[in-house]
Amino acid sequence: MSEYRDADHIKSYVIRAARMSPAQQSAYERLKPTFCVPYRAQPCDPRAFFPHTERPLYLEIGFGMGDATAEMAQAAPETNFLGVEVHKPGVGKLLHQVEQRGLANVRVIHEDALLVVEHMIAPSSLDAVLLFFPDPWPKKRHHKRRIVRDAFVALLTERIRPGGFFYMVTDWVPYAEWSLEVLSRAPGLRNAYPGFARPRPWRPETAFERKGVSAGHEIRELYFVRPD
Repeated sequence: MSEYRDADHIKSYVIRAARMSPAQQSAYERLKPTFCVPYRAQPCDPRAFFPHTERPLYLEIGFGMGDATAEMAQAAPETNFLGVEVHKPGVGKLLHQVEQRGLANVRVIHEDALLVVEHMIAPSSLDAVLLFFPDPWPKKRHHKRRIVRDAFVALLTERIRPGGFFYMVTDWVPYAEWSLEVLSRAPGLRNAYPGFARPRPWRPETAFERKGVSAGHEIRELYFVRPD
């Protein structure tokens, strides 16, 4: 696995050790050649990864175990979903769901999203970027590791086509406030709301989200558009 470091030489994630279940391992080995896209440090149009290149394309950063990705893809077969994740068991579980649900509109890149967005995704090639429950790095000394940083938001903005959007959800209010500040000052993005956004009806509730709510966490959503 390549290790991406930004201009400040800071990673935004930590690989946590976890074993793959037999179903995840089997799906990973059998389905990787069909549904996983190899990383390459060369800009390309990610629509070419899908059989129906004319469909809208949503990039999901850090899909975890892939439950929400599979649900969204099944509910919206007219949309292509490109998921990026470094956690191998999560990739295996999503591939298992792709097979079980018969999904043709999902592709996966098993790599660091920062690396993929900077080097592999061509400008103005995405209709949307989804970021659901990223690691909030709550300790102050770790804030520099948060994925929502000025430099990365600038990259995302360039990759989103005019008329597209960036949609983020977090259960950590201080991170939501941090992200609102970063996104609000990003050239080329406009908040579709006066502050935090209303929930999108098409976004599935995840087990992680339910766990956070049970622990007393408040959900905050952000929805920014790249104007035409």
